[in-house]
Amino acid sequence: MVIVVIELWTLGLGLGHGNWKQVCDDLRLELVANKQFYTIIFENEKEYKRAYDMIDCDKSPYDFENWMNMAYAGPLVASCYNAANCSPLSRWLKLLVFLQSSPFNNQMAIDPSNEEKRDVSSVKAPAKDPKKKDDKNNNKDDDLSDEDLALKQKLELYVERVQDSNPGIQKIALESMRDEIRTSTSSMTSVPKPLKFLRPHYGILKSFYETMGDSEEKKYLGDILSVLALTMSAEGERESLKYRLLGSEGDIGSWGHEYVRNLAGEISQEYAKRQQNGEAEIEDLMGLVKQIISFHMKHNAEPEAVDLLMEVEDLDLLAKHVDRTNYKRTCLYLTSSASYLPGPDDMLVLDIAHTIYLRFKEYPSALRIALFLDNLQYVKDLFTLTDDLLQKKQFCYILARHGVDFVLDEAMVADYDEREVMQEIINNAKLSEGYLNLARDIEVMEPKSPEDIYKVHLIDGRASAGASVDSARQNLAATFVNAFVNAGFGQDKLMTVPSDSSSGGSAGSWLFKNKEHGKASAAASLGMILLWDVDSGLAQIDKYFHSNDNHIIAGALLGVGIVNCSVNNDCDPALALLAEYIDRDDSTVRIGAIMGLGLAYAGSQNEQIREKLSPILNDPKAPLDVIAFTAISLGLVYVGSCNEEVAQSIIFSLMDRSEAELVEPLIRFLPLGLGLLYLGKQERVEATAEVSKTFNEKIRKYCDMTLLSCAYAGTGNVLKVQNLLGHCAQHLEKDKGETHQGPAVLGIAMVAMAEELGLEMAIRSLEHLLQYGEHNIRRAVPLALGLLCISNPKVNVMDTLSRLSHDSDSDVAMAAIISLGLIGAGTNNARIAGMLRNLSSYYYKEASLLFCVRIAQGLVHLGKGLLTLAPYHSERFLLSPTALAGIITLLHACLDMKNIILGKYHYVLYFVVLAMQPRMLMTVDEDLKPLSVPVRVGQAVDVVGQAGRPKSITGFQTHSTPVLLAAGERAELTTEKYIPLTPILEGFVILKKNPDYKDDE
Repeated sequence: MVIVVIELWTLGLGLGHGNWKQVCDDLRLELVANKQFYTIIFENEKEYKRAYDMIDCDKSPYDFENWMNMAYAGPLVASCYNAANCSPLSRWLKLLVFLQSSPFNNQMAIDPSNEEKRDVSSVKAPAKDPKKKDDKNNNKDDDLSDEDLALKQKLELYVERVQDSNPGIQKIALESMRDEIRTSTSSMTSVPKPLKFLRPHYGILKSFYETMGDSEEKKYLGDILSVLALTMSAEGERESLKYRLLGSEGDIGSWGHEYVRNLAGEISQEYAKRQQNGEAEIEDLMGLVKQIISFHMKHNAEPEAVDLLMEVEDLDLLAKHVDRTNYKRTCLYLTSSASYLPGPDDMLVLDIAHTIYLRFKEYPSALRIALFLDNLQYVKDLFTLTDDLLQKKQFCYILARHGVDFVLDEAMVADYDEREVMQEIINNAKLSEGYLNLARDIEVMEPKSPEDIYKVHLIDGRASAGASVDSARQNLAATFVNAFVNAGFGQDKLMTVPSDSSSGGSAGSWLFKNKEHGKASAAASLGMILLWDVDSGLAQIDKYFHSNDNHIIAGALLGVGIVNCSVNNDCDPALALLAEYIDRDDSTVRIGAIMGLGLAYAGSQNEQIREKLSPILNDPKAPLDVIAFTAISLGLVYVGSCNEEVAQSIIFSLMDRSEAELVEPLIRFLPLGLGLLYLGKQERVEATAEVSKTFNEKIRKYCDMTLLSCAYAGTGNVLKVQNLLGHCAQHLEKDKGETHQGPAVLGIAMVAMAEELGLEMAIRSLEHLLQYGEHNIRRAVPLALGLLCISNPKVNVMDTLSRLSHDSDSDVAMAAIISLGLIGAGTNNARIAGMLRNLSSYYYKEASLLFCVRIAQGLVHLGKGLLTLAPYHSERFLLSPTALAGIITLLHACLDMKNIILGKYHYVLYFVVLAMQPRMLMTVDEDLKPLSVPVRVGQAVDVVGQAGRPKSITGFQTHSTPVLLAAGERAELTTEKYIPLTPILEGFVILKKNPDYKDDE
């Protein structure tokens, strides 16, 4: 009979007919191989031996009934023949649940006398009718699949076994439960089923944990409770962290990403609480932090690692875990997050990114961070760290684009000839050449006349009547349009026409079509046309120095400054030419020379300029306009330097002004000049801001707002934006003549322009100011919008400005029209060009508004679409202080359009030249000669915090360099033949041949 039953087992296991003896042998081997385990299961060695004897069918003293009713007979067979890769432990515990209900259950006595009981129990009716069970539980179980039900019952058994008094059983159950949870939490898309099924038992396990003595099993249970707390602990209890600290010190990552992420969050909360309570002990937390950082950095979760270290204020730990595979993503996150951090944390984060870049020899990126930090010592160190001359030349191109006045010495570049070449690059001596190469390649060298820009023939009806009037105001507008459109091209149709042409040398005749101060702007326009070409520019401007008309001389002096703008020269031709005119009697000539020096030496901190200009500020005989332009020029030369001597000179000059002078329109340039000294320097302005509170009340608030907005320009400081919004919210009495709200509105844009999120929020805040603000706020809002989106025509801003350009208040309309020009500057944007053409028709009878429309048209077609006014570069990471200073100066002048731009000081429009840069990518070879390579140009995609190698551009087109880059666009090489020496492809980029490249052929 025994043989028949074993035969049935044999057939059930698929071993074929007659192989029952093999089953017996296999079972005996299973028992022998895992004796220790089965001794625990059978509770003692005696029962283990009894089981072994029962299976030996040839000599067993027990009959078939006892064999089949033996405790665990069924599980033993199943465990022996279960799939490979399972330990006896896991096989047993996985099968226990199923076999609880089997006829071989250990509830049946082994004694033969129990046979009767077994028979009765097998037919006995259940104590309760299943239909009368709790409906809720019944429905829950009905919803579960067979697999889920088996898992639920299995986990419930584990919970029961964990509470067993036998440590061996406890350990087995805990290990099995741990395996189940680990396999389910390794990749979470929803709450894992083990955690869901164990939810009702969380309290039971917690209570049992408290009763356990110190042991390995207690630590195991602590680990499991820590994971269960992930979904079950109450808000703010931090039980996951509590049990983790009490548990074993095993691999934290084996429980999956979600658990590690949750633990990191609880650590940051616990750390903050301990800091708040003044508890110094954080060693236990830091041990976990190190494990979590190591895990995150190995699993492409660098942002989470950085966030945790920021929370526990220990970013220095990061450097130990960064390697060549993840340093780029780590540094990208560090530099991006700096915009959202308060000081001094932002600088600390960038400093760590700089250190990491240096460690992995990513020198161009380290240089950009050094420039952001305004740390010239870091820049010098970079030149000494590398011996690669090509790399150093690439550094020079980056420095030149940023507008840094930097002098190389022998320690940085030993070879004299190479040093001269590099210094030329930093001085932007080759900028004009590169720009003209771009123009030739794009085929836009042919000069354009103002009429080509106005496109009068496209306007209906009234246009021709307005266009035909040859007024001095419209000729002046044409002068500016001509200068902006042909900027840097060296030729135009008004000022540089050869004398033997059919127009009979119209350069002179055009000059005299302008009246008085208009001649100054016309003569200066020649400097704009010859921009960056110092040798040719000075030669052509020279003839105007011999004029008898002071306005023409003033224009020539300003033209010299414009030509030299952004270009440094060892000979200092601008200083040599302009210095002798600073003390002339005629104020127009003096202003031309002073403004020319400011433009030519912006950002240079040239001591000679200070020595020549500072005395003018304190000269009691000097007229206010001369003093105002002196303050601005000194502010530009020493922009962002916090120079105390210049600051004192301007402060004393402000204090010396009479009551009458304090209401003059140009007085605003003195506080602005003071503010430029502290551009972007944040709290370093505080001492000067305190002094400004002693000024006359007519200028005090204006000075306060200007200093605040300049000091925090480009920082994104939310608290300062709120402060400035608070000033704008005040409704002032009209007869008091308060003007400080204008610079406060501009300040909102200056501070918030640092990053995209703040920029969008600022645009929304400015919309509210338009609805509720006073007159002087409403006329500043369009200018602030123009600054936020300069050379970046966003459709929503364009629509707002278009609406405001028809405003009943002419000040608001003029500001909106100028801002339309600013947001479209250098883009050739067809929609803005169409709007401006329609406005020229709409305002054809209003000379002032039409003048503004013409200026805006000139700006939109700036450099025939090759230039940008955006002060940001290097993928919007670096802010050029001189560029921003030039734009801010123009915008402050536009706050009183009628008295400054439309008065006799229209040449302040030329301050915009400080921000003008080619929006190009020019690739050059190792000899710095232009090299045409295929590149993809598309919309930049934010890849911060994304794992792997995501695409950094979308919607791209392939072009050959040189190419134009619009706002928000990015370029990448399509060929592997060359390696760029900088990761950001903007401006001049040196390419070197890839030694590993093999041609497909």
